[in-house]
Amino acid sequence: MKTIMWFGFVLGALSATGTVIVTKSGEKAMITCGEGSFSNKLLWYHRGNFIVENNVRGFPRKGTVDITKRFNLKKEMDLEILGVKEEDAGPFTCVVDEKSHEHTLLVVSVWASPSGDLLLGSEATLQCQVKGLDQGSTVQWKRPDGSAYGESHTAQLRPVDRSYAGTWKCMFSFGGKEYSESLHISVKEPAPTTSEPVTSKGSKDIRTTPSGAQLLGLSWWFWVAIGVGSLVVILLMVCVIVLCKRIRRRKRKLQKMKYDRQLLKSKQYCKCNRSTAAEKPQQRRRKEKPSALPLQPQLME
Repeated sequence: MKTIMWFGFVLGALSATGTVIVTKSGEKAMITCGEGSFSNKLLWYHRGNFIVENNVRGFPRKGTVDITKRFNLKKEMDLEILGVKEEDAGPFTCVVDEKSHEHTLLVVSVWASPSGDLLLGSEATLQCQVKGLDQGSTVQWKRPDGSAYGESHTAQLRPVDRSYAGTWKCMFSFGGKEYSESLHISVKEPAPTTSEPVTSKGSKDIRTTPSGAQLLGLSWWFWVAIGVGSLVVILLMVCVIVLCKRIRRRKRKLQKMKYDRQLLKSKQYCKCNRSTAAEKPQQRRRKEKPSALPLQPQLME
């Protein structure tokens, strides 16, 4: 009797859990309702919220939750979610002709901080976040060699070792079954730092340049380019100065020639080209009236 009750309890747990779909944030997920087709109507729910109703007598009727904007019905029964978000995780219920099917969507996110290649000897953190798990589920990391690294969804790498390079797996369980998500880690050595040679007291500070004839951290060809560029700039400045002086000299010469021409023209105008002024006609002298003769005394008759 106890065996029969335990078997019934296990079947009830499996039917409650149903199909488990594991996906990443931003990807798409396909949740299959069941085999065959429906004869009357099909209903989809997410955490008890109505998503869509497909009726053979009419068009599908949608709900008002956010997920209704990002889904498609495939084969009139299967639910395809586009651009999965973390809040989409959790139980989904499909009701076909009054017969329900339970499904669970798990959204997994794995990342390393800092991102990219990890430096040898530095510190890093691996994060594994699984949305939709039960409270009793466990999450842990496994090394590339398969050994467990703690019993937490967070792995602190202090310091980063060469053996950490490879594929890490985030392990978690749900409904008595284990799942995993992979994260590849690359480890590289830090760039070598050049140190100045230590000189004893009283000796001269002699610094040797590294290979490649570098000076102040720059290659020899860079300094050659700077020298050639400076020489070209100096030559251009000299040419510009000489050209400016020649232009000024020519301008002065032209001004002087113009001034001489004007001066010569004014002299010719005054001496040669100017017509002599006509002599003023001599004014005719007025005829002087003869002075009146003195009155002579009349002879007495």
